[in-house]
Amino acid sequence: MTETTKKMKAIVIEEFGGFDVLKYEEIDIPKPQVGHVLVKVLAAGVNRFDHYIREGTVISELSFPHILGSDAAGEVAELGEGVTGFEIGERILVAPGYPQKEDEINVRPTISAPSFALPGLHVSGTYAQYMEVPAYAVIKDNTGLQPEEVATLPVVLATAVHALKQIGEVKAGDKVLIHSGASGSGSMQIQVAKAIGADVATTVRSDAKSEVARKAGADLVINTSNEDLVERVKQWSGGQGADVIIDNLAGDVLAKSIEAARPMGIIVAFGFAAGPEVKFDIRSLFFTQKEVRGSMASDTEDLEFGLELVRQGKIKAVIDCILPLSQAREAHRLIANNEVAGNIVLLPWAN
Repeated sequence: MTETTKKMKAIVIEEFGGFDVLKYEEIDIPKPQVGHVLVKVLAAGVNRFDHYIREGTVISELSFPHILGSDAAGEVAELGEGVTGFEIGERILVAPGYPQKEDEINVRPTISAPSFALPGLHVSGTYAQYMEVPAYAVIKDNTGLQPEEVATLPVVLATAVHALKQIGEVKAGDKVLIHSGASGSGSMQIQVAKAIGADVATTVRSDAKSEVARKAGADLVINTSNEDLVERVKQWSGGQGADVIIDNLAGDVLAKSIEAARPMGIIVAFGFAAGPEVKFDIRSLFFTQKEVRGSMASDTEDLEFGLELVRQGKIKAVIDCILPLSQAREAHRLIANNEVAGNIVLLPWAN
């Protein structure tokens, strides 16, 4: 294929740091290895996790130069030797995490596979016009959505299903509190929880973001800048507290999450937008037998479950803005400053 002898545009970082380390450059298009697929990226999703990786918060060492990004919607550009089952030009999406060794694809949880990799962290990511991916990590796109919509789904959808179903054990009728309901992760978690049949309360920090959370399906929106979180949750839950809480914030919020949970309730630690260090009284857990569980990444089954909800029309992409790939710095700035309601999408082929 002649395309593989050409160059492509990509966002490259050569060190950890601020927005200025994101460089829009021209680099070689990768040649697909045996068993791999060359994907033409039509749209790339931007996640807060990308911002943390860029800062050096996630890991302290990275092989530079590096391409960020875990979400991609695209089409098959070239098949490596031995790859079957795909057609050139076929619409696909990339799994948001996978083992690099094919004999580990059935390890569960997937993140425990010794060769597990997250695109944009352990391997080259999606902020590029092309990317190379193992064929078993390529998923046919039968959602019927536009690429920019699909690009918002893999990470937030699969991790939402994992956090709610697998870790939080949410079931129909549960009272579920989800923090940061206007964020990309939060708005998706609301939709998944509602699809499961839960009653959902969520938090925001401004009235402007309340509408985003309501449109996602939240039954109760709590503005924590002027409302007491614990009091509102207790009122909403008949005095008991939430059955399950998805805490996307950590920091000084986790202690309030524990207080807002019912006895024997589950608090799922999903993110740390309010800071990675937490402080709480351990007695708030063992006197009431509450549990704090961590949730990270997802399994193939989580994404398959979520995509079926998309096909059923129960899940919709929540997009804040769409930018050309060259404006990746602006995308990261918006996320870092909490100016996003929903997801940001980068278009690698836009001028």
